[in-house]
Amino acid sequence: MNISLRAGDKLYLNGAVIQVDRKVSIELLNKVKFLLGTHVLQAAEANTPLRQVYFVVQTMLMDPSSTAASLGPARKMILDAISVFGDPSILSELKHIDRMVSCGNCYEAMKSLRALFEQEREIMFPGSGSATSNAA
Repeated sequence: MNISLRAGDKLYLNGAVIQVDRKVSIELLNKVKFLLGTHVLQAAEANTPLRQVYFVVQTMLMDPSSTAASLGPARKMILDAISVFGDPSILSELKHIDRMVSCGNCYEAMKSLRALFEQEREIMFPGSGSATSNAA
């Protein structure tokens, strides 16, 4: 897998943070857990139920040593989010995300969560327009 980074970009690779000082292309030759800096949600941005779940799952991916300790809280947050939303498509996706997190597929779970951010914003803040999210 090839990853292209620009000067100043960060790459979270198996728990290590790598920041490049110039444009670079990196080829990953084996299976690793990684996250691009543009997909990292800051703690202050975790201000809705789905973003809070995303933040915990992100922590599991960025710091593999925290995965075992974070799994229980992540699953509880997912169940709490399920109780908040009545939209069938969100509920179905949250159940799928719960299965992904339980199986250790954090990256795919994060992608699914990011895809729900806009729906969540529309439900939680009706009439707020289509302002772009500054997270992931």
